[in-house]
Amino acid sequence: MRPRWRGQAGRLEVWYTTLTDPVTGTGVWLHHELVAPDGGGARAHGWAAVFPPGERPVFGRFGPDEWSPREDADFAAGPVVQAGDRLTGTAGPIGWELREAGGGPPLYTFPRWAWERELLPAAQIVPKPSAAYSGAVRFGDRVLELADAPGASARIYGHGNARRWAWLHADLGGGDVCEIVAAVSTRPGLDRLPPLPFVRLRVDGRDLPSGDPLLAALRLRADIRLPTWTVRGRVGDRLLHVAVTQRPARTVAVDYADPDGAPAVCRNSERADVRIVLARREGRAWRTEREWRLDGTGHAEVGLR
Repeated sequence: MRPRWRGQAGRLEVWYTTLTDPVTGTGVWLHHELVAPDGGGARAHGWAAVFPPGERPVFGRFGPDEWSPREDADFAAGPVVQAGDRLTGTAGPIGWELREAGGGPPLYTFPRWAWERELLPAAQIVPKPSAAYSGAVRFGDRVLELADAPGASARIYGHGNARRWAWLHADLGGGDVCEIVAAVSTRPGLDRLPPLPFVRLRVDGRDLPSGDPLLAALRLRADIRLPTWTVRGRVGDRLLHVAVTQRPARTVAVDYADPDGAPAVCRNSERADVRIVLARREGRAWRTEREWRLDGTGHAEVGLR
């Protein structure tokens, strides 16, 4: 997807890709940002992280470089390029050359109108929620060869990061995925509200909850904390419970800065443990309809001020 930024000050645009190597269990995170500050020129920068099992994550940054859009690329900053189905670049000790395939229909975590009309402080979309990645990721003196590694590429556009947030991408197999963004806005007044959880669960080709994700979010509750955060509540006629555990040894802390310079810190793990339970009511009781457990293959993040 081409950049949405049209020259306005005070904007943040993000391209990110996460994946898990099915052979080794290694997680990978590629994060690209266009930051247009309140004053001065736009800049492009980002980072990459690799999460080998049983080891501390490996992390590296690239940029910042002056934003210079290219006709043949969605994002470009020095050696880092995202163009069509190709992702290449280096960030500190990490380098990558990847090709993206498949992905399924886009997943609108936020309402489609919010993404297209930019009516909220920020919105997220997952253009390729169940993609496969092949190629190589180099970190230190090692090379991770990938063949159809499951993952996803997503986009964020808005005025900056939330006051607090939690994010999950869970590949449930067979094209099924769960995407969650729970956030507290930085806007005055809104910053006093509890986190609002936007949830999309794609199961057997059907997206749940049906209807407007913003209205559905009002029936859900998020408890954002570490090492385990949760989302629970009603999804149509079902009850949903999601628990995400980001073990400290599998998590990397990254400093962020909004377009206005305000700092934030996110803690990301591409080897999170996830439990998702979907239940239906039978009489006066709830019966588990579907349950998924991911051991070290969930992609998750918590951001705090």
